[in-house]
Amino acid sequence: MVKLSSDDKVLPMWIIQELIKFNPEFEERIKVADDQINKLHFDAVIATGSNNSNRYFEYYFRNYPQILRQNRTSVAVLNGDETPDDIKLLADDIFMHFGLGCRNVSKVYLPKGMALDILFENFMGYADFINHNKYVNNYNYHKAIWLMNQDKFYDNNFILLKEDEGLHSPLASLYFEYYEEIDLLKARLDEQEKEIQCVVSKLNLNHSVPLGKAQRPEWNDYADRIDTLAFLLAL
Repeated sequence: MVKLSSDDKVLPMWIIQELIKFNPEFEERIKVADDQINKLHFDAVIATGSNNSNRYFEYYFRNYPQILRQNRTSVAVLNGDETPDDIKLLADDIFMHFGLGCRNVSKVYLPKGMALDILFENFMGYADFINHNKYVNNYNYHKAIWLMNQDKFYDNNFILLKEDEGLHSPLASLYFEYYEEIDLLKARLDEQEKEIQCVVSKLNLNHSVPLGKAQRPEWNDYADRIDTLAFLLAL
């Protein structure tokens, strides 16, 4: 039983239609619900929403087996030895799908002293994003806000880089932060594990994936590292 997000109805419906083409029996086994949630009858729940909506889900679905997903993002950790080709792969992790996915990198950790030039130079493959109306609106909006607040940031005319301790950078921007000791950074990332979907790096870090692979997960890279199939089979 599927309750569609109001902002994301196209792709799920396409997938359902493709499943029915593959096996017509799916037509009777899949129901797209137009009713309110409190009118539905179900045995278990997999739900995705914001951190705020997740609090309501936790209460409403408290008596059901559940997988509840909330806001996450991904980060990259560089060691300073990356080549231009490595940074181009990182650009895919940042910009693919306009940076809107939880596997998109919204924060980059750099070794202290590393220049930003190599980032800007090798992000240019996505310079055309500035011609996308919604993207440029976000770019102009956050640039104006940071200028008015006299915040320090770097601009290459299609993405804004800002040194910030936060993980979730706004659309059309990228947060970065310098680190000195990798072990201290590892400890911080472990503390923030519930906010991070994956770590992109050439280093061997917890749940790390290679550069360029954030939006190319393997078949067993489950969201939030929860084995969805094991959950379903255990019902």
